[in-house]
Amino acid sequence: RSYRFTPGDAASLGMVCGGDVTVHFQYLDPADTAAVATLRRLVELSGGGQGLWLLRRLAGERVTETRVLTEGEAPELAAYLKDATLFQDGILTIRTKAIILAMGCRERPRGALNIPGFRPAGVYSAGTAQRLVNIEGKMPGRDVVILGSGDIGLIMARRMTLEGAKVHTVAEIMPYSGGLKRNIVQCLDDFGIPLKLSTTVVKIHGKERVEGVTLAKVDERMKLIPGTEEYIPCDTLLLSVGLLPENELTEELGAKMSPVTRGPLVNESMETSLSGVFACGNVLHVHDLVDFVSQEAALAGKAAAEWLKENRDKVTEADVILEQAEVKAETSGAAADTKRPAITVETGAHVRYTVPSKIRPDKAGEETLIRFRVDNVLKDHYLCVSYDGELISHKKKRIMAPGEMEQVVIRHSDLDQYPDLARITVHIEAE
Repeated sequence: RSYRFTPGDAASLGMVCGGDVTVHFQYLDPADTAAVATLRRLVELSGGGQGLWLLRRLAGERVTETRVLTEGEAPELAAYLKDATLFQDGILTIRTKAIILAMGCRERPRGALNIPGFRPAGVYSAGTAQRLVNIEGKMPGRDVVILGSGDIGLIMARRMTLEGAKVHTVAEIMPYSGGLKRNIVQCLDDFGIPLKLSTTVVKIHGKERVEGVTLAKVDERMKLIPGTEEYIPCDTLLLSVGLLPENELTEELGAKMSPVTRGPLVNESMETSLSGVFACGNVLHVHDLVDFVSQEAALAGKAAAEWLKENRDKVTEADVILEQAEVKAETSGAAADTKRPAITVETGAHVRYTVPSKIRPDKAGEETLIRFRVDNVLKDHYLCVSYDGELISHKKKRIMAPGEMEQVVIRHSDLDQYPDLARITVHIEAE
């Protein structure tokens, strides 16, 4: 028999739910003495003010055993669950042996840009405008200027145009776009929206609502060039000025961080400098394609599962406590029992960073993808890989840009030919 409870009804019974709840009641067969004994024990202990757990052993979908345990009878279980106060206080502490960090990233706000002017309505991050238009069906404005040429900003230039707004221009402070080439073509060129490079907003006009913005050119040192100011009347300014990985928790844990990506340094298994702590996606480094995010997530999940298999007997209690940010077993990316030392992946000319920063040949699979970004728009250059200074790979690329992630493949069968290899360098060379 089943009964339907509204959230209010459920709350009055001490239940927590986010919507209507259906509660199913099952009648016990009096001949089922084990089930009747369990129920009687549960009723007897329920008024004692101590924690109780109803444990059921499953064989497939069949319940083979049901037990009621108190805190005193299950101290190990109590230790793991005693801080689980989500329902009472809104905080949940989970003790675990492995963690995958996948917090993503957030948009850089206006406050980080130091643009002179008041704080009028009409200034939005590109992601906020995207939500307003796509999900809530609301238009942020009708006359739009976009600062920053990240992919979200480029996509929103097209979206706002399709919704009937006038997008006057997209201004980018760098001498190159931060978005994919295909988005520049499909979102700007196809709609006649100008892209102004080496240009930024120097003032926002308007007190209650945005009335216009002043743009100006900058030199190679990002200094304003006097006399290049241009006033554009508009009622909306969209900001697409970069994404910041959400790594406050990662830093609290004590993981080694990259000063370039602002994400943790990882090895070929997406494991950070903390044993059993993995990272993937935009918390690691900002991606332009979700396909790469999915690949990293799959790799991190598989590596975490393998880590648990290898360390199940070595770890007797939780190594990671989220609430207190404590990690007992801290090591470098390379495990102590690895037969071969980890290989450091270094950046060379025109390469800003690499992911991963270490490769453990004995822990990796058949190959490792090294992903990276270049520091400028490079045409007709060679993508090179060197082993301890010896050039191994030399591939010509017609064009490389900071807005598009590049990658090279390291096959571990090739590493066997270099048993003493200590350093892999990824670098870009001119013709």
